[in-house]
Amino acid sequence: MKHRLILLTFILFTKVILGQNKQSVNLNLECIAFYNLENLFDTIVDPDTNKILQEDFTPLGAKKFTSQKYLHKLKNMAFVIDTLGKETTPLGASIIGVCEIENRLVLEDLVSQSSIADKNYQIVHHEGPDARGIDCALLYDPLHFKVTSSKSVKFSIPGNDRFRSRDQLVVSGELLGEKIHFIVIHWPSRRGGEARSRPKRVEAAKLSKSIVDSLKQIDKKAKVIIMGDFNDDPISPSIEDFLKAKGSTILNNNQMYNAMYEHYKRGIGTLAYRDQWNLFDQFILTPSLIDNEKNYDDFTFYKSVVYNKSFLKNPKGNYKGYPYRTYGGSNFLGGYSDHFPVYMFLVKKTS
Repeated sequence: MKHRLILLTFILFTKVILGQNKQSVNLNLECIAFYNLENLFDTIVDPDTNKILQEDFTPLGAKKFTSQKYLHKLKNMAFVIDTLGKETTPLGASIIGVCEIENRLVLEDLVSQSSIADKNYQIVHHEGPDARGIDCALLYDPLHFKVTSSKSVKFSIPGNDRFRSRDQLVVSGELLGEKIHFIVIHWPSRRGGEARSRPKRVEAAKLSKSIVDSLKQIDKKAKVIIMGDFNDDPISPSIEDFLKAKGSTILNNNQMYNAMYEHYKRGIGTLAYRDQWNLFDQFILTPSLIDNEKNYDDFTFYKSVVYNKSFLKNPKGNYKGYPYRTYGGSNFLGGYSDHFPVYMFLVKKTS
């Protein structure tokens, strides 16, 4: 395992009466990423889900989605995944949450792409009830992360038996020997307008918070990361009021830290709509992952990144600078996704 670890030397500055006391510390660095893969469908209709939508993603459908286009999409997604985090560590991301994937098969095709096949990414996926036939999943490097359990938590709306949306994926395990939990989510969209659809995301937030609270009942210092497409910004009521996530690292035990809040304050987004940027793709962390003393004895949040490199941006036209997506309506653009990926780092002292 040692050859897969990256040891970095950080210079920690501690103010003392007579100036700056510099201390060199060797740290393990782990990259955690999330990417909305924007309709990663194969070309075959699943009879158990939304046939009308899935028929669009067939050779004879509205999008004329051929095997060639599917392979192009897979190659592009794998290329992005391969580059995540490599500006800081040559090993890239060891754990990647994804959403808008049709089934396990597309994930198997994805991780077998030549650009990332050597990472040997393993898959955690549970088929869900979403009306569009899309799910959340987790990819992980087994040399870094050992899965001990996983479950798909059903998301329902009280009094609305016809409601079908994405389940919330909970994956527990050991990251280099330390217990940690990941909740991968894709909350309901803003279809019909932000205000009208808001109650659905509030209910999704309540479910996410209840999962975190359940984990903390077992271990009050549980390390939990909620990551995904929240379809809300860091200042939205679902996140601030119901998930209790804030931008400050000074937290009480019922609050969580939003690792993307500072990006949002600077006007940085992960998707754009009608000339307005939103930051829907976020990481929310329990207080046990925040170390304001910078001791780094256990895994600690270090920094987060919105990965918005130029190749991920539309190069021309009315949507120049927006995320360069696969389709514009029924026109195949050959891009990547309508969301920029995001990633964050955890650090820990070497033993």
